[in-house]
Amino acid sequence: MTAAIVPVADGVAAKVWASATGRIGVVLVALVLAMAVLAPLIAPANPNAIDVSNRFAEPGLAAPMGTDHLGRDLLSRVLHGAQIAMVVALAVIALSLTIGTALGIAAAYAPARTERLFLIVFDVISSFPSLVLALAMVAILGPSLGNVISIVSITFIPHFGRVARAQVLTLKTAPFLEASRAIGVSRLRLVLVHIVPNIMGPLVVLASMDVPVVITIEASLSFLGVGVRPPLASWGTLLYDGYSYLTQSFWPVLFAGLALSVATLGFTLFGEALRDAVDPKQRQVP
Repeated sequence: MTAAIVPVADGVAAKVWASATGRIGVVLVALVLAMAVLAPLIAPANPNAIDVSNRFAEPGLAAPMGTDHLGRDLLSRVLHGAQIAMVVALAVIALSLTIGTALGIAAAYAPARTERLFLIVFDVISSFPSLVLALAMVAILGPSLGNVISIVSITFIPHFGRVARAQVLTLKTAPFLEASRAIGVSRLRLVLVHIVPNIMGPLVVLASMDVPVVITIEASLSFLGVGVRPPLASWGTLLYDGYSYLTQSFWPVLFAGLALSVATLGFTLFGEALRDAVDPKQRQVP
């Protein structure tokens, strides 16, 4: 089964690259990931190094993006902000995808009353806007990188749980599963070997489209002062600092906003192209 997945993945990748939006999305996503991975190597300065004598410097050879109100190099802070954005986004998606998929599969196989309980919990969490729920929980638990990842993950678990449950319900009576049960395959092996690989397509597409949402939520929390704590360089904190001193210099807001826009646009275009490649019926016809 693993060998059969490889050609499918290659075909999906080819379809994503075949579309113009897919190519743009792939390039922008690769750029953001490269910024995040290579930030410690290519950043021209320590992102937290303060030099008040050089505050609000214009972009130039010494500081390609200029400096902020404390004289910190903006290029270095934008690069390390990409690292924070990717750490939060990938950690949140990994946690919510894993837990949500497990809960969705459990709900599909649970008795009717237990299944309704799962759905009620999903509905309660989903009834709150993700940012509002995250703000409320951060206010209780306190701002930190770990708390942001945990709290935002909780808000996304119902997305994956509902999709996983729906996919399992359509597969439960499939002939190949009935044959596996007839020869005595255990339920755990049935789930891990047969069900999970067959429901991952829609879940991966959903995950790719949720990445820009997570990046935006993290930036919003940091902008409001309840997300990533200083001196860590988050795009949200860069936007807040730049907004506070907008009359002195607009460069921090410009470059932080540009980085956030590139990341969200790239992952959005990539997610839409991946969705169309996996299920052409979902393609929007103009």
